[in-house]
Amino acid sequence: MERLVKLIKRILLFVILVFIVPALASLAVWEADASKPRQWHQANWSSAGILPKAEQVSDAAIYLMAARTGRWKGAFSLHSWIVIKRAGAVSYDRYEVVGWGTPLRKNAYPADARWYSNEPEILHVIEGDAAEQFIPLFERAISEYPKSKRGDYTVWPGPNSNSFIAYLLNEVSELQLALPSNAIGRDWPQEGEWIRFDDDYRNVQASLGGLIGFSLGSRHGFELNFLGLVAGIDFNEPGIKLPGFGNLPIY
Repeated sequence: MERLVKLIKRILLFVILVFIVPALASLAVWEADASKPRQWHQANWSSAGILPKAEQVSDAAIYLMAARTGRWKGAFSLHSWIVIKRAGAVSYDRYEVVGWGTPLRKNAYPADARWYSNEPEILHVIEGDAAEQFIPLFERAISEYPKSKRGDYTVWPGPNSNSFIAYLLNEVSELQLALPSNAIGRDWPQEGEWIRFDDDYRNVQASLGGLIGFSLGSRHGFELNFLGLVAGIDFNEPGIKLPGFGNLPIY
């Protein structure tokens, strides 16, 4: 019995130090900025101007983008979306999932719009012939997304906006791309599976309803997931992953 008590105490200490303390620190940093809008109608949803004008780019392109989400949730998570441009097109197509109405939206906002006044960033870019190759795969995955109906969205643990983009990246896993570790909802298991291997078996994810799990492999590195908060090690760009803060590179 004494050994069991010690084990439980060690587990609790581990959870507090690895997950709770960084999450609270991220919340403190976030709430210290009094300039952040508190209501959606006070927020700036306009273009941030970080993408080139579509008519000035002749090649095909795919952009994975994200920005911190609104209010207190922004301390912990991102909102992500995908932008697609076919060769010769004079406009972008933006696809994402939102938490009101019908979840799956096309061109509801400018391609590089701020989200709740938060500046977006480009996570990954695919251009030229590679983009031409993968655009049909992404478009098919978008059309087949199984949680696109009214009422399907759940802010936590998922399916949410990050679950949608994670689904697309899993469907086109040959790109070996993954969302940042602080994109809460990306580890929500599609179709309820407990364990998932990439087609090439270079990455494995195990999750109990998106609440507790782990990832290991070339895409995610090594990660532990606790209630949507992720801690771990990044193999591709050496660094550590902390709840709320995301990927912190080691230089």
